[in-house]
Amino acid sequence: MTSVSSSTSSASSIANSATVTTTGTSNSTSINWDTLIEASVASKTARADSIETKITANEAKVSAYQELQGLLDTLATNTETLASSVINSLSGSAFAARAATISTTGDVSASSVLSMSIDDGAVTGDHTLTITQVATAHKVLGTSVADKTEALGYSGVFSIGVEGGDSVDISVTDGMSLADIASAINAQSSTTNVQASVIQVSSTSYELLLSASVDNATIETSSVSGTDIMTALGITDDSGEFTNEVQQPQPAIITLDGITISRDTNDIDDVLDGVTFNLLQATPSGSSISFDIEPDADTIVAAVEQFVTDYNAVREFIIGQQATSSDGTASDDAVLFGDSTLRDLMTQISAALNTTVGGLSLADLGLTFDSNNELSLDSSTLTSTLSSDLDGVIALLSTQLTPSSSSLSVVNTNVSPPSSFTLDIEVDSSGALSSVSVNGDSSLFTISGKSIIGAAGTDYAGIAFTFRGTSSESITVTASTGIAAMLTSIAENASDTTSGSLQTLISDLQTQNATLQERADTINSAAATFEENLRLRYAKYQAAIESANSTLDYLKALLNADSD
Repeated sequence: MTSVSSSTSSASSIANSATVTTTGTSNSTSINWDTLIEASVASKTARADSIETKITANEAKVSAYQELQGLLDTLATNTETLASSVINSLSGSAFAARAATISTTGDVSASSVLSMSIDDGAVTGDHTLTITQVATAHKVLGTSVADKTEALGYSGVFSIGVEGGDSVDISVTDGMSLADIASAINAQSSTTNVQASVIQVSSTSYELLLSASVDNATIETSSVSGTDIMTALGITDDSGEFTNEVQQPQPAIITLDGITISRDTNDIDDVLDGVTFNLLQATPSGSSISFDIEPDADTIVAAVEQFVTDYNAVREFIIGQQATSSDGTASDDAVLFGDSTLRDLMTQISAALNTTVGGLSLADLGLTFDSNNELSLDSSTLTSTLSSDLDGVIALLSTQLTPSSSSLSVVNTNVSPPSSFTLDIEVDSSGALSSVSVNGDSSLFTISGKSIIGAAGTDYAGIAFTFRGTSSESITVTASTGIAAMLTSIAENASDTTSGSLQTLISDLQTQNATLQERADTINSAAATFEENLRLRYAKYQAAIESANSTLDYLKALLNADSD
């Protein structure tokens, strides 16, 4: 009798065949093992597929929340320039930006005699300026040599510098040329404030020019040892006096609002706080320059235009998340459809936009809602209101702190300070600040000289004052919050990537997805094991079928042989 056997490996190979046909004496059977296995495994992985679908939906929500985070962060960052009423160079407020309107009298062009730069927070006002003379640097010239690169044969040491500054000893050897001496001088110019140039008068005539790099300072030079180099080069005579002073040093002299002022430089930044004058030349006799320093309306208008753009981008995103398809269900792209956080955001933003302060509203700034309910700006209306009621615009848009005592001045504020608080300020016997507390808590503010600074991590962070009193005081500070400040606060609270409301939702979804993924991985792992076991089982079935078929064929052959 013939026996039939099969190994596990051959059984697995048979089971992996897509279709197997068995034949008998009177029938044949076709079995698709893969179809049976796939159906059985699919029943096991159906739950994992459902979980993966949930994970994908959550990932789409996370992406949408992160996009909104970015839009709100942009709104908060850009709108913050309108949220502060503090007028100084550090506040970053659009209201602190300054511009100057310049006009002239007499036969003079302002741009030919003067350029100006104005810092944020500079004091506004009208001024008149005349320039009597500009500051000049001392320049002296030597005599001619025929070749600037030929060795001069001089050997000696000389000292060089400017009056009131540091001097340096320069060593000259007999192999050095005029160009070499100029290079040696220039190597020390950062210390001496004297620079050397070789002037080519003609193809056979070169002269050494010494120039002070600071205005209104006389060049000083003397022989230390050896050859008197400066005399040899014709810079000085035998008595040490300069032989050819091509430009005398002199100070700049200006008259500002009737006050005559002298400076040793043409870049004058210490006459008007926040204003730098760059003098180019003297004004002709009978001529003068008038300039008016005022808030820079263009900067404010640009900030409001940016606010409109950023607000509309946020609104368009939120409205897009409420979009429906033709059958009235949520649009495929509206992954945050019906989200309560988005509704709350729009409610808060709308409430802020409808705020009025001192009788002014958005309409007074030229801001209106168009047919799509988006903001649009009429810049001419805004410019007009800025001209007629700048203080009102600032109050409508920004945060303002008002101390009850003139001893306390506001240096900076955050966008959402407490509405009212009292600073208990203690001064020691020497008049120095010793402590500052609010309701007995001295940890809320720190002291640095005369400065009182809100502590990081508290509601007072970002707030700063200067105290100019000489005795202890209790000073109440009241705050008012305008539209831009409200919107900045709303946007910051929502978009903060550490503790914002959107980040909380994002973190919750990411945590949920991690848990779901673990669950799906467990299900899929179990299904993979189940599939492996099923394939082995079906392989055995297939092996048995093959064995039976072989036996059947053998028996049939025997019967046929007997019959023969």
